[in-house]
Amino acid sequence: MVFSCFALITFGQRTVAPLPKCKNGFVVIAHRGSHLVKPENSIAAIEDAISLGADYVELDLRTTRDGQLVLIHNETVDHTTNGKGRIQDLNLDEVAKLTLNAKDGHLYSLPSFREALKACKNRINIYLDFKEADVAQAYGEIKDAGMEKQVLVYLNKAEQYTLWRAVAPQMPLMSGLPSSIKTKEELSAVLRQMPLEATDNISDPMLVAALKESGLSVFLDVQMADEDAIKWKAAMDKGVQGVQTDHPEALIKYLETNDLRDGLKVSRL
Repeated sequence: MVFSCFALITFGQRTVAPLPKCKNGFVVIAHRGSHLVKPENSIAAIEDAISLGADYVELDLRTTRDGQLVLIHNETVDHTTNGKGRIQDLNLDEVAKLTLNAKDGHLYSLPSFREALKACKNRINIYLDFKEADVAQAYGEIKDAGMEKQVLVYLNKAEQYTLWRAVAPQMPLMSGLPSSIKTKEELSAVLRQMPLEATDNISDPMLVAALKESGLSVFLDVQMADEDAIKWKAAMDKGVQGVQTDHPEALIKYLETNDLRDGLKVSRL
């Protein structure tokens, strides 16, 4: 069964854009790709996430000195490659010479955003952690790749919201919400100011239910070294639509073994 939302949903003055289609009811997001063995944010990690059956691959976007978009989480290349320095101080040709740190002894390069879009097209959705990049350029590359309906953009700064809504108002946007929110009224007030399609940091079951009623999705971050069934069950019992994980293979096996990929709650387990 394909779980998707194609029509724009209007709640008062809020219009919720459709998220990328997923064939599974409970969404599995591979954090930085499937990177327990393959390097994080690499094409190999994307390919592994695809082969495992993840619904999204989470990727981090930054910009080189000459204005090229590449995948990397940190501001510097020090910890994930054999190089040194800030990504914003390196040209793309210098980045291309770097080798990603890998546990399997193979050589991997730091990919461009265009390469990642090509690898993901019609195969897996992208949860785009928008670190430091030009919105118009990023959307242009998404559009050139024909990936407008396969990308959910995660925002890290308030100004990114304004820019994305101006450049690509139809793109679904996601961000954290203030931790001070305790009531439905407070939640509604924040969403009137900054309408979103999804969030990742609301775990109160009452607020999760209110978000769902308003057409929003909640994808909790569960990524950690000691992820297990107890933590996944706790997230699912809150009523969320999916989780971001460092262990996509184990999570998918857990969901399939317990017949839970259709999104049913796990309180019966």
